[in-house]
Amino acid sequence: MAGRIRESDIALVRERSRIDEVVGDQVSLKRAGGGALKGLCPFHDEKSPSFNVRPSHGTFHCFGCGEGGDVIAFVMKVEHLSFVEAVERLADRAGIQLTYEGGGATIQRDRGTRSRLIEAHKAAAEYYAEQLATPEAQAAREFLAERGFDEAAARQFGCGFAPGGWDKLTKHLLGRGFELQELIKSQLTKEGRQGPIDRFHRRLLWPIKEISGDVVGFGARRIFDDDPIQAKYLNTSESMIYKKSQVLFGLDQAKREIAKRKQAVIVEGYTDVMAMHLAGVPTAVASCGTAFGTDHMNVLRRLLIDDDVNGEVIFTFDGDEAGQKAALKAFDGEQHFSAQTYIAVAPDGMDPCELRQAKGDVAVRDLVARRIPLIEFAIKAQLKTYDLDSVDGRVEALKKMVPFVAQIKDRAKRDGYATRLAWWVGWDDEAMVVRRVRQVSSGKAPVATTQRADPNQMALGVEVDGPPRPNPRDPRLVPEREVLKIALRLPEYAGPLYDSLPDESFTDPAYVALHRAIRAAGGASCGLEGSAYLDAISQACSHASVRSVLTELAVEPLAVKQNDEFRYVSMVIARLQEVQVGKQVEDVKSRLRRLSPIKDADEYRALWGDLVALEEYRKALLQQSAGVL
Repeated sequence: MAGRIRESDIALVRERSRIDEVVGDQVSLKRAGGGALKGLCPFHDEKSPSFNVRPSHGTFHCFGCGEGGDVIAFVMKVEHLSFVEAVERLADRAGIQLTYEGGGATIQRDRGTRSRLIEAHKAAAEYYAEQLATPEAQAAREFLAERGFDEAAARQFGCGFAPGGWDKLTKHLLGRGFELQELIKSQLTKEGRQGPIDRFHRRLLWPIKEISGDVVGFGARRIFDDDPIQAKYLNTSESMIYKKSQVLFGLDQAKREIAKRKQAVIVEGYTDVMAMHLAGVPTAVASCGTAFGTDHMNVLRRLLIDDDVNGEVIFTFDGDEAGQKAALKAFDGEQHFSAQTYIAVAPDGMDPCELRQAKGDVAVRDLVARRIPLIEFAIKAQLKTYDLDSVDGRVEALKKMVPFVAQIKDRAKRDGYATRLAWWVGWDDEAMVVRRVRQVSSGKAPVATTQRADPNQMALGVEVDGPPRPNPRDPRLVPEREVLKIALRLPEYAGPLYDSLPDESFTDPAYVALHRAIRAAGGASCGLEGSAYLDAISQACSHASVRSVLTELAVEPLAVKQNDEFRYVSMVIARLQEVQVGKQVEDVKSRLRRLSPIKDADEYRALWGDLVALEEYRKALLQQSAGVL
């Protein structure tokens, strides 16, 4: 058994292991003055860099959590290693052969330690890569070739093949000096009914590496139809060295470009990472066997040096419903991550690998270039479930989305998206939407209160289950009220002109109900007069509250001069029609706002023609109703 590492060797390891380079494998550093470098601390969550490195002294210190020490202490802490393992890791990195006092000159390691498990995985990756060239792996090579990956691409990402048979890898690694318990502990081998067996059989493999480049696990893809395990992908189970919530496939290759470009592209699979890198997007990574989460974000933040300005995280999800759900889930995570967060959705629901096959490398790069903010995507995805061409649909959409936008923690972004929300919904009063979002965000949203009972309704002496009586002084309802008075008091003048008005001309529920009752009684042109006419309408009213409105309007004075009834009726009805056409104009404008003049050119031109016609009609109605109400 090896003794202690010679002190002179430890000193040599410290001397040849530049702390800025070792830390730089985990954290993106930038100059802080006085010869120091700074970045986001890997030992606690922070938004402003407080982690400092002094290359001239070979030390680090975080002013946020207090962690500090030399390069060996950093490796021990960040990779959860013992002192001996950290020295051995750095010695391997620097090409130094360690001597143990009381032992030989060869490097010896304790059985079952993290370093041994890393070595076992390295040996397994080499074995699997060799197996990819065997006749048995023909289907695996064809799988890669069909997706546009040649032999060089397979080598770049360490692709391999797990051969058939129960224990080929296990026997190979035992022959390399590893012990069975080490292989079981590392999840390369498991106990079968008749002895130890390999974890993977007859599958295409990708080595999963941590940020330092060490192999810590494997992802295995089903390629044979007679594979008894139906799951398309199998991943190494968690172990001492593999924590799936903290590992990103491709990060070992992407980390330099992520730090350089201040951009990370999140894809969903191993082949997507390969396709992105080969197409010229070397910042792509993917989670392994689990959803992209907060721990993954923290790993990227240290590379991006997230300071609310620098850094982009771009998610690429399928365009289907599952992809939209993933985007909405990612929105929750985005709230804990200040970098600019975007989403890129490929056409026809293709993933990046399929897109590269169908349209080439340029299309993959364009996919990333056409990214849109994730918050925008999340809002628009939910707005699709509402009928934004109707007033009710727009109101319901705002009720749902105002609290959603209010979740945005950045105040400037929150106000900006509140304004955009009004635009996307087609709501004219942008200030009202912004105000409402601010109220909800601050917890000061007005609470609905029970309205006082209308004394007039209480005077009815019956339980009122109909629509409440409208306020007679509400200026928005004056045209509706005046038209109903005309229909009740001057039916001989209102006649067919009134009867042609649709229910949508009225907005108050009580006025809508009364309009329907008038039409149910035969309309203004029914030929009935006086009390018989009003009695027929009263019998058609289904609620006492509506009958009360009927009797009220039947006696309320009209603002019309004698011998001027026909002109007055025409003007009042024209005014109500103008209000209705105005709503139609706003509906068309709302739809136009949601269309692209380029992508939806035909529909956009058709709606624009409708808008011009409606505006002309509205102008004519305004001229006809000038001077009234």
